[in-house]
Amino acid sequence: MNKSADQAHADDMNHLKTTVLDWIKPPPTDSAELVEPLDSGIKDGQGFDHDLTGRFLCPVDYDWEDSFQCEAIRDYHPDFLVTAHSWPSFLYEGGIYDANNPSIGLFKGSLLVTAFKFIFTSPSSASKLIRSEHKKDQGPPDRHTRAHVAARIGMKSVSPRAIAYITVQLRFALLSCGTWRITDGEFNYNTFYNNIVDFFKSVETLKEKKFIRDLLIWWNW
Repeated sequence: MNKSADQAHADDMNHLKTTVLDWIKPPPTDSAELVEPLDSGIKDGQGFDHDLTGRFLCPVDYDWEDSFQCEAIRDYHPDFLVTAHSWPSFLYEGGIYDANNPSIGLFKGSLLVTAFKFIFTSPSSASKLIRSEHKKDQGPPDRHTRAHVAARIGMKSVSPRAIAYITVQLRFALLSCGTWRITDGEFNYNTFYNNIVDFFKSVETLKEKKFIRDLLIWWNW
């Protein structure tokens, strides 16, 4: 079972890393901007070394638009280390983080949802989500005749562990690292995964429980 799980993990990783860059490419109308192109077949130059991928990976505690902080992240400055204890900006809806209310928009990033659909439903459903970002009327949901991954593995609802899994996969896909490793510099993926699961599970107040319940309802919708 472990061997099969490892193979599924590797398959998801390989499929996602060759597709994710197509989702974040600037539209043709922005071609006049000086943005170095990304090659979906080569991971070198991605991650924090490239402005597009770096923007999604940047911890919300830092400001990617600040040139000093941007370079400090790239140079592994001790005051700007990237660890598993900070949320990357791709987790937030519109990449917008409110320090006064850090839960607003968390785990609602469109890139995260697209990656989830790509892995657990189908690549075509992910593509439709990307196209719908430019349309106000998304129309009725499509009817699928072929069972998707979620159906084949018996996933009847979106779980915190599934969200944690796809978050880990997406972060790795955006990086320049070509081979999987648990620890990447100061960043530990096991800790990152567990922090996400704990965020959903370690709730005490009625307000926190309602927030998590509403968030999972949103995901299942």
